[in-house]
Amino acid sequence: MLEILEYDFMQRAFVAGFLIATLASISGTFIVLKRYSLLSETLAHSALVGVAVGLVAGYNPLWVAVIVALFFSWLIEYLRSSFSLYSDAILSIILSGSLALAVIVVSLGGAFNNSLFSYLFGSILSVSSEDLVTITAFGSLALGVLLIFSKELFFICYDEEVAKVSGIKVKFLNFLLVTVVAIIIALSIRIVGSLLIGALMVIPTVAALQFRVGFKNTMFISLLFALFSVLFGMITSYYYSLPSGATIVLSVITLFIFSLIINKK
Repeated sequence: MLEILEYDFMQRAFVAGFLIATLASISGTFIVLKRYSLLSETLAHSALVGVAVGLVAGYNPLWVAVIVALFFSWLIEYLRSSFSLYSDAILSIILSGSLALAVIVVSLGGAFNNSLFSYLFGSILSVSSEDLVTITAFGSLALGVLLIFSKELFFICYDEEVAKVSGIKVKFLNFLLVTVVAIIIALSIRIVGSLLIGALMVIPTVAALQFRVGFKNTMFISLLFALFSVLFGMITSYYYSLPSGATIVLSVITLFIFSLIINKK
């Protein structure tokens, strides 16, 4: 076990994985309670548009992904709050449209190479020290925002109408939540992959909810599940030469099945 940590790239991979797991599980608690689980998948595909544009245009794919993910997150929230449209319908439309747009950009620019492939499925072993600094800086900011407004966000997640009557700035906080989630997802797709980050953001919370232990304890259990999944998934990936993103997601799905069985009994 300890021999894994002898390599610098594995040390960086574990740190990056734990950071992403923390950010994804905590932010995921709010979007799952808000019945907004598809948001993570939608923004992951939207961020992929930014990656494709960045690769074709020669810009840093990460920063373009952040900008595009922010744009789509604000567009989603604007459509949801300003028009009589169902949330799941809006997310489905944006998800399909952004994925189609990404395919077109890639086709026109001929950018489907190993770099884009790593953003699809993740490349946690290639994380650099600069990546860690970026994730830590922006991740700390995002996490701080979530914790500062955790009570208000919790209130909004359970009953948005009552929150409005109570004087809470619902519209502002909704935009703030999707902004934070967009940043976290854009930062994560290089690590876990755009096709897998949604699972890491949603499944730990859904598994933790099976224990019915209240909001704070649910968030804590979700965090533990996410961290354990990264640890077990990385170890499995190392010893069996498997894709790390896939092993992490399968690990958290296993925990979800376990939580279902425990809850049933």
